[in-house]
Formats: sequence, C-alpha cells, structure tokens
Amino acid sequence: MTWADFYLICFAVGLAFSFLAFLAGGVRWHLHLPHLPHAAHIPAGRVAVKGGGGGQVSPFNFVSFTAFLAWFGGTGYLLTRVWTVWFVMGLAIALLSGIAGAGIIYLFLTKVLMSAEENLDPGEFSMAGVLGRISVPIRAGGTGEIVYSQGGTRQTCGARAEDGGMIEKGSEVMVVRYEKGIAYVRLWDEVAELREQTREA
Repeated sequence: MTWADFYLICFAVGLAFSFLAFLAGGVRWHLHLPHLPHAAHIPAGRVAVKGGGGGQVSPFNFVSFTAFLAWFGGTGYLLTRVWTVWFVMGLAIALLSGIAGAGIIYLFLTKVLMSAEENLDPGEFSMAGVLGRISVPIRAGGTGEIVYSQGGTRQTCGARAEDGGMIEKGSEVMVVRYEKGIAYVRLWDEVAELREQTREA
C-alpha cells in the first residue's frame, strides 16, 4: 500500500462517517468511538454534551474526528498525487490540514449548533413557582389572566385562584400548579407568610 492509498482510505472513511453523522440527525441511536478522551456519543446525530450541562462539547468528538480524517486524507492524497512533496513535509501539511478542518467543525458545533438557545433547560420553563401579576381580574370561581416573565420574554396565561376565590387586578401572585393551559395561583403575600410560619416552626 502506498501513502497515496493510505490518504485516500482516510479521506473516504472520514467522508463516509461525516455523511453518516449528518444522516443520523433525525434518528435516535448512538455511535461510539473508542479510545478517545471524552469519546463521542452521538444521539440523533449530535455531539455528546460533556458533563451534561450547558452545551459544552468535547473537542475529541466523533464529528470532529471524521472531519479530521477527511481533511487529512484529502490533503495528503493531493500532495502525494498531484504535487510531489517530500513524505515528511506532506505528512506534516496533511496533519495541519486535518487539525484545521476538525477545528473549523468544532467551532461550528460549539458556536452555532450547540449555542445557549439550542440547549434549553426544561426547568426554566416550568410554570410551578413562577411569579406574576394579575392583568385581568379573577372573579370567584372564574378565570382571569396573569402576566409573567419567563425565558427572557413577557408572557400571559389564563389563571384561576387555587382556592376558587377572587383576585384583583395588579395583585402579585405565584403559580402553584399548571393544568391544561391554566395557571392556578395564590397571592404572593399568602405564600410568603406561609413560608415564614413554616420557617419559624
């Protein structure tokens, strides 16, 4: 086997697995790449999140590795076939090209695909415990509306008093539970007083 063949195989394998990772975007399965630190688990074609939080991606992931193989193999093949370059220099240039290609893909993954907006924490969008203000008064046994801020945006939601009573417009409330699109609320003063009593006891 010549070096040109070796580079061509690296290019073909890298390109094939890159395409495979792209196709896996809508499929729920895992690819494992052994013997790499923070090795890649790619659920649904995505790079595994290291440590499970905040969208941090290991630089040693499957997608970056396939990009490295493709760029390394493609550059090495061109250097040995098209231009006659000394073996060591060709290998060094191919390695640098592979690292550059993997780096570009890694930056794309971390800055675009794994951005903060892409990794939403479901806990940040739970209605229970949300503080709001009554914008449409809640009549006894009826439904009103609350205005609250969540995920950096101002939102509104249908609301009922948890005890079935009435709550005036402008009152500060806390969502106790959320069912079928309706927030069941209590006055914030009542909740704060109850918490104080619990703390003292």
